[in-house]
Amino acid sequence: MNVKGRDFLTLKDFSPQEIRGFLDLAAVLKAKKKAGERMDVLRGKNVVLIFEKTSTRTRCSFEVAAHDLGMGTTYLDPSGSQIGKKESIADTAQVLASMFEGIEYRGFGQSIVEELARYADVPVWNGLTNEYHPTQILADMLTIRECLGDERGKKLVYMGDARYNMGNSLMIGCAKLGLHFVACAPEGYFPGEELRRECLAWAEESGGSILFTSNPEEAMKDADIVYTDVWVSMGEPEAVWEERIRVLSPYRVTMDLMRMAKPGAIFLHCLPAFHDCETGIGREIYEKYGLKEMEVTDEVFKSSYSRVFEEAENRMHTIKAVMAATLGVEEALCTTTK
Repeated sequence: MNVKGRDFLTLKDFSPQEIRGFLDLAAVLKAKKKAGERMDVLRGKNVVLIFEKTSTRTRCSFEVAAHDLGMGTTYLDPSGSQIGKKESIADTAQVLASMFEGIEYRGFGQSIVEELARYADVPVWNGLTNEYHPTQILADMLTIRECLGDERGKKLVYMGDARYNMGNSLMIGCAKLGLHFVACAPEGYFPGEELRRECLAWAEESGGSILFTSNPEEAMKDADIVYTDVWVSMGEPEAVWEERIRVLSPYRVTMDLMRMAKPGAIFLHCLPAFHDCETGIGREIYEKYGLKEMEVTDEVFKSSYSRVFEEAENRMHTIKAVMAATLGVEEALCTTTK
């Protein structure tokens, strides 16, 4: 794998071999961290983290990964950046590239992170956009490897609203890496037609497959991985809750549903998850709609099927691999000692 200097905007831009290279490097870096080995080969370097959408896991993953590699971080929250407001995206990209070795962006349209990459002469990393969430997919695939072995040939079922970043990105990752991807959703809640065509072509090359169904029982047959996400994404209006609850409730991941999967199947979720009333939004939904659980039941979330916390930790290891590879220090990391 030679990806030094490249941007990390979507997995569409990487070959299966390169994606597996990120996963292999992440596994090495995870082992080094567990063993207490130093990895600070980028001492004196700095990265900037632009967060137009806040996040617990993404921010912590980028900051810890950067610090482990020896880099300093500057965090710009929604009020701390003038990107697209008082300063154009192009101007922002050039200013930041003159001060930092890499730029992370988490926010809204994919066009924003692509424009940052166009004008910055340092790697730009996509921490999440409305359309894609590529770092999450690397964490998911590393978790699948750790729990189930080689990802090739495994069946992953995504339950719920598959129109946005998680449905899109899981479909891309599965298609590239030879998994059998099933989007189980109501009609009208599937990924766009153009992306479907691209993924079908990649799946044909990799030995994977793509299926769209609105029947949970059909979807769950022989499933190795069951995946879901929140029904309303950050930035969407509160008014959509009622419609999403009505339309998506039949696709809630329950214990009865998990028992339809293959023995040894795992449950994944990119988090946060609304599986109880222990959050502000969870309490609001209960008071307004009488629901204690939404996309996944508390029973499943806390069951032996669930690998969500291992998955969350793997965000940091895979993000570290992306930064290390695109900044060109993977060889140096292989020779570091305690």
